[in-house]
Amino acid sequence: NCDIFVSMSFDQIFKPQIIDLAPLGAINCHAGALPFYRGRNILNWALINDEKSFGITVHYIDKGIDTGDIILQRHYPISDNDDYNTLLEVAHTQCGVILHDALKMILSGKFKPIKQSSIDKYGFYCSQRRNGDEMIRWDQSSREIFNFIRAITHPGPLARAVLNGKEMKIKQAIYHPNAPSYKCINGAVVGLSQNGFWVKCSDKALEIVEFEYDGKIKIGDRFELCN
Repeated sequence: NCDIFVSMSFDQIFKPQIIDLAPLGAINCHAGALPFYRGRNILNWALINDEKSFGITVHYIDKGIDTGDIILQRHYPISDNDDYNTLLEVAHTQCGVILHDALKMILSGKFKPIKQSSIDKYGFYCSQRRNGDEMIRWDQSSREIFNFIRAITHPGPLARAVLNGKEMKIKQAIYHPNAPSYKCINGAVVGLSQNGFWVKCSDKALEIVEFEYDGKIKIGDRFELCN
């Protein structure tokens, strides 16, 4: 005897016989700006794609994957100081807020759902990230690698690289837009800094400032033993 079914980023597909049980249908809250960023690991992909904002969307559930009509959508800024953890903090708070507001809109009956095709006829899906996706490709630009590192930092698996045959987990990098571009061996350590070290990417060097390596964690200006 439910009026409506509510899903919060549930990762299973509902069958039509379930969706049609409630007279007001079923809705889902998705941390992505539909019709873009359908699918999985959306906050990671938004950072990897260097987005300047990410969306949270409440939409009706239909037989597709994140394709139902939009009830309410809001956007939240992304700065260079943001990473996976900070976006999660925003999403954890704002998903509840936007879901509550969408339910009030449905109860009022004073809204018109938006067809996703009216925003973009294509949209796109993001695949789930898998084990092994953590390895850094140093033949990418410094900006791309900076985005990759912050996209999978804690509570993600952390970006990985190999130094002297040992795996390094990289937690944080600093992107320097005014650093010079030049040709050199990609992936080479090309200098030390007060906070860490520099690695050559396809265009310029990227500063690595927090990492785990050889049983130690580098945080700020100090090293600690790994647990």
